[in-house]
Amino acid sequence: LSIHKAKYLKSKFFIFLFALANWQQRTIMAVPTGITSTAHGEGSRNIMKRIAVISVMLLADYFSPHVSAAPQSHPRPFRPLPARTSALPVRGGGDVVNSAPLSALKNAVTEPITVFLRTVAGARRHLAAAAVARATSIFVMYPMDTVKTRIQMGEKALGGASAAAVTRGLYAGVEGSLIGQVPYGVLTFGSYEVYKEALLKRMPGVPPALVYAFAAILGDTTGSFWLCPSEVVKQQIQGGIHPSTAAAVRDIWAKRGFRGFYQGYGGGLARDIPFRVAQLTSYEVAKSVYLKFRRRRAGEADDDATEGERKGLGPAEAAACGAVAGTLSAAATAPLDRIKTLLMTDGAKYSNSVAKCASTILRDEGVAGLFSGVVPRVVYIAPSVALFFIVYEKVQRSFD
Repeated sequence: LSIHKAKYLKSKFFIFLFALANWQQRTIMAVPTGITSTAHGEGSRNIMKRIAVISVMLLADYFSPHVSAAPQSHPRPFRPLPARTSALPVRGGGDVVNSAPLSALKNAVTEPITVFLRTVAGARRHLAAAAVARATSIFVMYPMDTVKTRIQMGEKALGGASAAAVTRGLYAGVEGSLIGQVPYGVLTFGSYEVYKEALLKRMPGVPPALVYAFAAILGDTTGSFWLCPSEVVKQQIQGGIHPSTAAAVRDIWAKRGFRGFYQGYGGGLARDIPFRVAQLTSYEVAKSVYLKFRRRRAGEADDDATEGERKGLGPAEAAACGAVAGTLSAAATAPLDRIKTLLMTDGAKYSNSVAKCASTILRDEGVAGLFSGVVPRVVYIAPSVALFFIVYEKVQRSFD
């Protein structure tokens, strides 16, 4: 560390201490007498956030290319132009700005967007067919999803868990679900391709199957940023907390602001990621078992690849394997779906914590409580997958 940079860092450090002391004094003076420990905790967290921000700014300023190790003979520091680096002169002369970091930042921002748009444009027929199929399957099976949500909520749903309460207004909130689910499919697919391309480029030694699985998880995580608000609105309407989509959006915003639309986000991820992994795995297992059965039925050895196998599964066969995979995955992740529903409809009761919600269910209802609503969830998933494939194939053929 040169003496000049040491002096520079020392001056910045004193500025940092001054700002920290000033903010801390203002925070302490703002706390009235008799304040609770919760408020003290909030004040401490705010101070820590400001410390982190200032620290990052200090480090960024210290490592900035404008800070030279040479003695500073004029107020504005001068950094010699590196070899083979493009630079732009600053108005007034003297200093130069290295444009390489700006170019790298621009590429880092535009490249993923370009890949995403290229992927969506290249698969527009597939995405259009998938959007129609997804909307159809969601609309047809929506009443079963409503029943599932109300059973999972128990007595909180519509003031009671009676048969009349469970079956009342089965299409409540369906428009919000469609607004969330259909674009979610496009966003998930497009971001999956972006992640897959980036991971394959940066991890060439990793088996492609692992890269694809990880990219699918990241794609679901990205898509959930769009999906979560619509799920919160939909499930609160299904449970009778709000009478309509407009009222739900207005009330959630008034009570909790932007964060209110992401209550239960952790629970959604805790359900969706295991569900995706279980679905992909069980689909491959179901496909392998079916192909082995088809070979034996044709009188061929297990290690022989038939012409039909090389072509893959037909639409009806894929729909059947998908329905089996969806059924197994839905049953396996039913406890996580119950937790997600409770966090999205009454997250404050469980401090928006997946662990606290799970422990509360186990304490009050036992293991059976975790599987509340498993039957309508399975009944909802399996036909939805089959219906999706049927509509998807019909829409695809209509484009020809």
